Amino acid sequence: MHPVMVCIPSFRSEDSTMEKGYTVFKIEVLMSGRQHTVEKRYSEFHALHKNLKKVMKPPEIPSKHVRNWVPKVLEQRRLGLEQYLQTIIMENDVLPKIFLDFLNIRHFPSLPKTESCGSLEAESEESSKLSHQPVLLFLRDPYVLPAANDTFSNVITEGVIHGIFFPDLQPR
Repeated sequence: MHPVMVCIPSFRSEDSTMEKGYTVFKIEVLMSGRQHTVEKRYSEFHALHKNLKKVMKPPEIPSKHVRNWVPKVLEQRRLGLEQYLQTIIMENDVLPKIFLDFLNIRHFPSLPKTESCGSLEAESEESSKLSHQPVLLFLRDPYVLPAANDTFSNVITEGVIHGIFFPDLQPR
């Protein structure tokens, strides 16, 4: 089983006052147990196809010229686009960054089927650190550590902390 799976379960028509109506395809992406949804127009699939041609030989994409208002034709296009995405995943050991960006997938060099900018050994320690900052910080966890004026020790809490952080130490 591949770490990245995609399907296009549905589509919807959008009407716009600025331009004629268009169809939006709902793409469900499942990667490493996490699922998210991306919505794309056919024009975005076509742009992806043009960009993929620069770095690989992509599969055939469904025709650009169809009657968008015919539901049967739209269903065929949905199936064709789903097969297009699935074929890219199945035929490539390394998925291009362009493709991952299209699916809104973060790039994890340590996972197979993703593209990294270099080898894992060459990756700097700074680039591998998490980028989020803590929102709230406790100097002392009131649920784990007893209050400073508590004269009796909490045997259960101490045992759990001892078991988690010092499993190899023998009790006194």
